[in-house]
Amino acid sequence: MNCSDVTRDIPLYCYGEVPPAVEEAIESHLAGCPTCTAELARHRAFLSALDDRAEIAAAVLLASCRARLRTAVATELATPKASNWSEALRNFWRFDIPFRVPVGALALVALGFVGARVTPERFGGMKASLAEPMFSSIRSVEPDASGRVRISVDDISRRQVSGALGDENIQRLLIEAAREENNPGVRVESIGLLKSNVDSEEVRGALLDALTRDPNPGVRLKALEGLRPYAGNVEVRKTLATVLVTDDNAGVRVQAIDLLTTHRDQSIVGALQNALQFEDNTYVRAQCERLLAEMKASVGTY
Repeated sequence: MNCSDVTRDIPLYCYGEVPPAVEEAIESHLAGCPTCTAELARHRAFLSALDDRAEIAAAVLLASCRARLRTAVATELATPKASNWSEALRNFWRFDIPFRVPVGALALVALGFVGARVTPERFGGMKASLAEPMFSSIRSVEPDASGRVRISVDDISRRQVSGALGDENIQRLLIEAAREENNPGVRVESIGLLKSNVDSEEVRGALLDALTRDPNPGVRLKALEGLRPYAGNVEVRKTLATVLVTDDNAGVRVQAIDLLTTHRDQSIVGALQNALQFEDNTYVRAQCERLLAEMKASVGTY
């Protein structure tokens, strides 16, 4: 892609609305073009300013609704009461429709506000919503020089969450980004940050998922890099043996066989023999044959 194409697609790229092939082409171009990188930063700053403006507008709207609600309540209190509830209901529906609609809307706003205040936390009240926000998408993951992480999250509007790598919420968001995000660049960055905490069973599980399921070979290679200290782990070795036979990327298979060679045991013999039946990479074949010879196993299955 040239600069003109990238500049045209930057707005759609920022919202994750370009096809994966176009997205990868844009990111490849951005890696070597400071002009387009600066344009991307300018557009993201513009989106951030729009988000801030939307929050101000929402606050003004809420204040206006509350003021109108107080006015409506005061008016109702000043109105003579009907003799019974059925008469009151009939009187209300005699009002003109233009009056009934805003009053009904204000009542719904008030009901939602009060419900969020009084609903128990375990049923999703206000505290629960603040403590456990529902994120629709994670757009970028960026480490800074201080060792903290900045994550751009699309909720109702985009916002940034900042914290240390050891922070539980930051780790949860990174795992979510590594497993569910459509942007391969975000997945690579997330896996790269998570690998520093691979002692965590949940983080290790996320790396194993990425290694076996992610469609992007760059993400799978990054996961292999993070799993290197655990090449002797039974679950990791089982996954490496599977990758050696099933992965369609030669670079990934090369890294998998290199990790398997660091801890030799009879459990990988079958995987090495199966790999030799289909492997067309010279290096991988040579490593498989060498390992089988060292373990005094045949190169074929019978």
